[in-house]
Amino acid sequence: MSWKYKVFLVVFTVIVALDQWTKHLVHTKFYWGESIPIIDSFFALTYVRNSGAAFGILHRAPATFRDPFFIIVPILVLLIITVIFVRLTQAQRLSAFALSLIYAGAIGNLIDRLRFKYVIDFLDFHWKEVYHWPAFNVADSSIVVGVGFLLLESFFSGKSKVSMDNKQVA
Repeated sequence: MSWKYKVFLVVFTVIVALDQWTKHLVHTKFYWGESIPIIDSFFALTYVRNSGAAFGILHRAPATFRDPFFIIVPILVLLIITVIFVRLTQAQRLSAFALSLIYAGAIGNLIDRLRFKYVIDFLDFHWKEVYHWPAFNVADSSIVVGVGFLLLESFFSGKSKVSMDNKQVA
């Protein structure tokens, strides 16, 4: 088995297991809407049910549209990620890691959508009562970190060619 598939298997297993375990704990130990402060005026564990996408986008859309949309679109994205992942070379290790994180996060949230028709969020960051970041979960974090790695790689991996006195410097 090649390196990229070993990385995928490990990342996928760890992220999906951690995501589903933490969501299970919140779902079974908290009341919906319950919040437990961890760091006063900064961080709490809060049980939120997100029927929309990131930041609650489309949460007010009719369920007849929203529910199939949030099943079909992630499946299409997962298929695209699979094709890209399979085409990666052995040298594209950071891309393999990043896509594994994104894939695992997407699966974690898709599991919730299939089970509950919403995603369980619980990581709740805020600054006193002034600013409140939307609650999120392990799967969301995995997706964001994966996208961040892809952006970093795309930013640093391009070889820029600068012309200096008719010579090219790579």
